[in-house]
Amino acid sequence: MSERLNYNHVAPAGMKALGGVYGYVMQSGLPATLVTLVYLRVSQINNCAYCLDMHTRDLLKSGVKIEKIALVQAWAEAGHLFDERERAALAWAETITRVAETNVPDEAYQAVRKVFGERELVDLTIAISLMNAYNRMSISFRNTPQAALEEAA
Repeated sequence: MSERLNYNHVAPAGMKALGGVYGYVMQSGLPATLVTLVYLRVSQINNCAYCLDMHTRDLLKSGVKIEKIALVQAWAEAGHLFDERERAALAWAETITRVAETNVPDEAYQAVRKVFGERELVDLTIAISLMNAYNRMSISFRNTPQAALEEAA
């Protein structure tokens, strides 16, 4: 297998622009843990090993219990382990990430609007869209997860 491009080196200005969006999301007022849970769920749907590894590590560092992290992909069946805002954000992340299948139905929009204000919802949607972009970059260019790098060392 041939080595794929390092997009950070090939298009640093483009990646810096994505980083600017990431910075915006992190200062938007949405809780960092909520955003990272959403990033993890989006990465699960997209099967992005690099991002799954990174967001799992971030959640562990921020004090989220492993049991909660393990149940992100089954959040709807996890009872009250996820609060109302987390459940709404994860549901919205799923419908946005699967937009070609879901067409983001009105019911999904109405459900998330009950929990998030206008600005929060736009910022959350920006975060979901950003992670979908990062997943596509990491998968397309085969970024190696930190766990795999550590294993090889």
